[in-house]
Amino acid sequence: MSTYTATKLTPMLESHDMQETLKFYTEILNFTYASKFDDLSWLSLRKDEIEIMFCSPNEHRNIPKSIMSGSLYINTNEVAALWENLKDHCKICYPLEDFDYGMREFAIYDNNGYLLQFGQNL
Repeated sequence: MSTYTATKLTPMLESHDMQETLKFYTEILNFTYASKFDDLSWLSLRKDEIEIMFCSPNEHRNIPKSIMSGSLYINTNEVAALWENLKDHCKICYPLEDFDYGMREFAIYDNNGYLLQFGQNL
């Protein structure tokens, strides 16, 4: 096998409501859109060093409901302040908590049902 260099990982997630996804990430999570197709079938969102892409279901992978067995874990430098800003505007998985493994974190669901965890080292 040849040696290669991986330079970046950008999640590409499906959304069945691209307009609501754009609204959730820009208005609630304060992302900006880096680029998008005019028909909103694909978009790229950014927040500081984070990039997430979304696409509408297509013929290659058309699953009736957005699914992901894991989560997107986002490290931040102000997890408590972020929690205060988000807790009344999102569906909560678990509230702000300190864990034995040295992280303070919380988790919410986005408009698609994807789990987003936000954490900060203690």
